[in-house]
Amino acid sequence: MDNSGLLFSILIGLFAGLRSLTAPAVAAWAVHLGRLRIERPLSVIGSTPAVAIFTVLALLELVADKLPNTPNRTAPRGLIARIVTGGLTGACVAAGAAQRPFIGVLGAVGGVVGCFGGYQARTRLVKALGTRDINIALVEDLVAIAGSVWVLFR
Repeated sequence: MDNSGLLFSILIGLFAGLRSLTAPAVAAWAVHLGRLRIERPLSVIGSTPAVAIFTVLALLELVADKLPNTPNRTAPRGLIARIVTGGLTGACVAAGAAQRPFIGVLGAVGGVVGCFGGYQARTRLVKALGTRDINIALVEDLVAIAGSVWVLFR
């Protein structure tokens, strides 16, 4: 049995933990463009309305993350979002690897790891490098985007 679905389900969850809506937006595009082939009901993520909604939400999240009043990602609302989107995208990746979608729970685990690990990495890098938070936040955006694209378009 190929375990790539397990590994990539965890990885996409990890990227969802960094930016909760980037991974589902990239998954929506991957399904829409035929790069990730999955069956219904998960394939609905690739519908034109879902692609549009997830793309707009992901872009808004990238902006909102930089605002001073944005709640901490480890607060319940942010953490729950990362668990849900990590699980959803993990299920899509598992299904695309011909494994059972319930393996997507690994994506939810990855979401928790990405949430807390990303928070720790970002705060520690800001301190260690003596730079502004936005600089590290932008790097984190790039990691979430590039990582999600790599997992879903590989």
